[in-house]
Amino acid sequence: MNKKFLALLSMAFPIASCAQQLNNAQDQHSITEIEKSETLETTVSNETSPKNNWGAKIKASNFHLGLDLQTKYVWRGMEMMVDESSPVLFPCINYSWKGLYVYTMGGYAINGKYAEVDLGLSYSWKGLTIGFNDYYYPTISGKDDEYLGGKHNGHWLEASLTYAPENIPLWLTVSNFFAGDDDVYDDASGKKKQAYSTYIEAGTYYDFLDNNRISLAVGMTPYKSCYTNYQKKFAVCNLDLKYTYNVQFKNGWALPLSAEYIYNPAFDKSYINFVANFAF
Repeated sequence: MNKKFLALLSMAFPIASCAQQLNNAQDQHSITEIEKSETLETTVSNETSPKNNWGAKIKASNFHLGLDLQTKYVWRGMEMMVDESSPVLFPCINYSWKGLYVYTMGGYAINGKYAEVDLGLSYSWKGLTIGFNDYYYPTISGKDDEYLGGKHNGHWLEASLTYAPENIPLWLTVSNFFAGDDDVYDDASGKKKQAYSTYIEAGTYYDFLDNNRISLAVGMTPYKSCYTNYQKKFAVCNLDLKYTYNVQFKNGWALPLSAEYIYNPAFDKSYINFVANFAF
């Protein structure tokens, strides 16, 4: 009996060994098939990934469009259209990538009595933003204007620095016109002198649900500048109280609407402005 048991046992080991080898072979075959399937899926995925006409993989665009409407164009406390005032439209295209922001924007009065073309470049890092802007103001007729020269220059070149801490509801902006048409001063020889008009603004805000916000800004100029028509030295030229309400749509898009009360102590002028910001 022992001999029979040993004989059966000696037969069982090869059978078990064969079964294990078969299972291992089947497992290896399954792994190989899975790898082939994954490779095929990757190949098909790469082949079917949408590409643009340049052969690059299609991705979300960093370009954006905007259109702002202002019922009264007031900027840094200055009324930009004193005569024949009308609502102004601001079409804009911009590019943003990480902290880089590049834009071009126009400003056109509905009655055709005002025009503006702006270019800007800025970079933001940890709440600090440095920027350069070119504000171009053509004449109303525009017949004798040349963008890069001519009798009417129309360009105001500005450098700006803004600090807005992420966890503190404050911002501080300092901007200066370092070149361009900000040259109304006459020196001793009667030649035009750059005014280097400077604007300093401090502000705070309070947030509500749905990104609704109320904000208060105070702007000033430290010496004679375009913000006071080159008449006064230090002056507070802008007090701006604004409330922004975001109209929420079901698709996730929001339309910011703002109403603001603006008072300019330097000229003792007050304004009410309504702004709609369309961003795409």
